[in-house]
Amino acid sequence: MELSLNTIIVGINVLVSLAAFNNRGLRSRLMYNPYQVKHRKQYYRVVTHAFIHADFMHLFFNMYVLWSFGGLIESIFTEKEVFDYLFPELEFWGKSTGYLNFVLLYFGGVIFATLPSMRKHGDNPGYNSLGASGAVSSIVLAAILLMPTMDIYIFFIPIGIPAFIVGAAYLAYEYYMSRYAQTRIAHDAHYVGAIFGLVFLLILKPYFGLRFLELIGSFVGLA
Repeated sequence: MELSLNTIIVGINVLVSLAAFNNRGLRSRLMYNPYQVKHRKQYYRVVTHAFIHADFMHLFFNMYVLWSFGGLIESIFTEKEVFDYLFPELEFWGKSTGYLNFVLLYFGGVIFATLPSMRKHGDNPGYNSLGASGAVSSIVLAAILLMPTMDIYIFFIPIGIPAFIVGAAYLAYEYYMSRYAQTRIAHDAHYVGAIFGLVFLLILKPYFGLRFLELIGSFVGLA
């Protein structure tokens, strides 16, 4: 059975994270340290930090969300039947282009999510971050843009919540936390990663934005 690209990315995350759990030197070399990137040109850290995680819970949560939403995005991007069903007005861009768009979306989220900490901590050698949350956020918000009225089930909440409501709440929460909260969580990376996912798709096909508004309008009875 052929493995999907999303499954391969999840698998690499799991393997590298597990290796780093037991190897502090490897973990230290792969973490995102803006100071090392800026002053010692260790640019690889901009990408490698997204393949290691703080602990099993961090890894599980990110990979569960990536498995769920990444698989959806990959099928929309690379399977003509799915693409044509959702967007009959558009011409399918082809399987190869679909995979390329998936890679650009995921790794664009990884890279753009590091920009806030580079601005704030580029001269602080003690700041480190790790995890795929920026990329996962870009995938999740891209899925919400493409399917805004699907139900999303959140842990411990027994009913589905329309995706566009979840997306709006997520953006508002991460923005607020990035501005005012003093925690060890890189909320600014989550927020910027999510914004990247939206902007990337809107640049790719502005039609996605118009369709998003039309679907929400119909859902709430405005169309």
